[in-house]
Amino acid sequence: MLLQGATLVGVGDVTQALTSEIIHLNRAIAIAMNRGLGEDTSSKLIRLQSVAEGWLKERGFRYLSIPPDSDRRKGKFISRLYKLFPHKTAATCSGLGWVGKNGLVINRDYGSKLSWATVLTNAPLVADLPTEKSQCGNCNLCVIHCPSGAVTGREWSINEPYREIVKYEKCSTMKKSRRLLEDRPNCGLCINICPYSRNGKTVKT
Repeated sequence: MLLQGATLVGVGDVTQALTSEIIHLNRAIAIAMNRGLGEDTSSKLIRLQSVAEGWLKERGFRYLSIPPDSDRRKGKFISRLYKLFPHKTAATCSGLGWVGKNGLVINRDYGSKLSWATVLTNAPLVADLPTEKSQCGNCNLCVIHCPSGAVTGREWSINEPYREIVKYEKCSTMKKSRRLLEDRPNCGLCINICPYSRNGKTVKT
């Protein structure tokens, strides 16, 4: 499957992360777009999900698309899918990054400046090697400079995927003009101060 226009695409075996309702959809197609260009990444991610859905449907496979975190359709049925399956799981299981000390997926080339969407499927796609542990190392810049003290400094691993890395209730107290969206950062400092984000690639237009 070729998803032209995506910054990153990977396939992960997510069997261990599924609830009983979706246990049959044990492959996750993780799709990422660089959001550093100020473009409408949500629309592009949704379009790429549609391309993947069409490819799967033509071949008789089942699928379920989890909307991008940045696509918030409150009051709609689709909004129930936001918490059904985390994009972080798809990203880490497909080897596209790890969960950093800032609580966000960090990709070695693009840092945390990526928006994610996921398509779950029962297609027997070959899974990429997962990322099993944090690669933040001794870097604590996001911990030191978080203005709300929300970043705990704990490290993520695939064996402890739900360990509390960020105290989001503290992060939410920082909201001013922008609204906190679930576990996305409010002030953005933890993204911008990360060396992987500062030195990351940008998408050529």
